Amino acid sequence: MKRLFRKLHLWLSVPFGIVITLICFSGAMLVFEKEITQFTHHRLYYVDLVAGKPLAIDELITRATPSLPQGAEIQGVTVYPDPERTYQLSLSYPRKASLAIDQYTGEVKGLVQRTPFFSAMFRLHRWLLGSRPADGGIFWGKVIVGISTLLFVAILVTGIVIWWPRSANGLKNSLQIKFRNGGHRLWHGMHVAGGMYALLLLLVMALTGLTWSFGWYRTAFYGAFGIEMKQSGNHSGEKSERSNAKSDFSQWQAAYDWLAVSNPGHASITIGHGTASVANNHYGNTRGSDRYTFDPRTGQLSQPTAYAQLPPAGKIRGWIYSLHTGTFGGLATRLLWFLASLLGALLPLTGYYLWIKRLARKRH
Repeated sequence: MKRLFRKLHLWLSVPFGIVITLICFSGAMLVFEKEITQFTHHRLYYVDLVAGKPLAIDELITRATPSLPQGAEIQGVTVYPDPERTYQLSLSYPRKASLAIDQYTGEVKGLVQRTPFFSAMFRLHRWLLGSRPADGGIFWGKVIVGISTLLFVAILVTGIVIWWPRSANGLKNSLQIKFRNGGHRLWHGMHVAGGMYALLLLLVMALTGLTWSFGWYRTAFYGAFGIEMKQSGNHSGEKSERSNAKSDFSQWQAAYDWLAVSNPGHASITIGHGTASVANNHYGNTRGSDRYTFDPRTGQLSQPTAYAQLPPAGKIRGWIYSLHTGTFGGLATRLLWFLASLLGALLPLTGYYLWIKRLARKRH
């Protein structure tokens, strides 16, 4: 039986190992993207001086309007409880971009968007640097990443069968990485023991990551938790109707003031055209938030939809993201995810080394 699994392990790894290395390495690079970006672009995320009371949101929007990219509109504002953090004005264009503004002086700090390095890492991780075809054809980068991730699960499972020791002494030896017995033993230890140490985390990353690759897998994954995927056409229509309503930006300040007082300990508050959300630090689902709607002309808030009251379908996407990226447990879990991803990137490389050495030995 082990002989069969050893062959499956080898011949699944050889053609897809390089792709798996690229996926794991780029994933590791993305783990601390937020911290690295804020450190390297400190001016965009932090004010120069905390001085007095912040200006009203409508005043900040008025001052930021001349600095908007051509064709862009302000969709919302995100405010953090840290008085040193700049306000982030989310834009309709470029995608997922925002404008950083000093809330005390009204100075526009600049455009906040993913840096070229992390943009390349994200595209490598998701699509092997490919782009979605304009004609709606097959998105080969996404397909190859999905197939490689699916086979990675099979490779990890076959690796367990191959590794399974026959005795307690064998278990102890198989989990040791020996640094003083030559290069071959080191590479062997990195492949076998390293694979076992990272196995569970790599499986979690792969199984959650597949939900972004295949619709059939996403449906089955949700179904395993008793969640049926439904189309949300009505919701999008309501959202569009709210977005098209003319906003009185002065009411955004009133909505924010009320939410800030009502939600002590929040992580951030985002106000948009008739909608608001309050994110906090108390949920393993780091995308969990309490949601509100309000009249964009009067600022009158409606009954909130608390995160705890959301149905499972409203929580699972955030949980999948939090488990895939390791954000659910803060810095400790993200560090574990980072190390496991690096080990995942090394596994195919060490496997290639051991395979080539074995071939050379047989030829000799």
